[in-house]
Amino acid sequence: MMAIEQGDALPDLELAGADGAVLRLRDKVGAPFVLYFYPKDDTTGCTREAQDFSALLPDFRAAGVELLGVSPDTPAKHAKFAAKYDLTVPLASDEAHVVMEAFGVWVEKSMYGRTYMGVERATFLFAADGTLAQAWRKVRVAGHAEQVLAAARALG
Repeated sequence: MMAIEQGDALPDLELAGADGAVLRLRDKVGAPFVLYFYPKDDTTGCTREAQDFSALLPDFRAAGVELLGVSPDTPAKHAKFAAKYDLTVPLASDEAHVVMEAFGVWVEKSMYGRTYMGVERATFLFAADGTLAQAWRKVRVAGHAEQVLAAARALG
């Protein structure tokens, strides 16, 4: 399956929200939308990224942009993660990796000579019409949320 590319439409896929409710990605069409993928709740980089997006959530919303963070963790784990760090950015679960595969972020990784499947940290910015405006792959956390906010504001 080909990963989503610039100009492609937001796929009609579902995720489980931190409260267990079903979230349809296509329901996000109509306003700019940021979807970011991260490997695991309550790890150093993932926590920092969620804190950065949470800190900027009012700025994203003021610009009319919604955010959603996705990992393979369970909705219950997301709820604990959000409560532990006072996160305000919405989180969703993709335990079966369906959405991650569609976005090309469920990839083979290697650490200490061992290969395994995992999440490549990536962020996708969709325009109000539901087309992919910009993608960041192999994201480095420092300063990333600010970059995404600037790009979202530039959509106008």
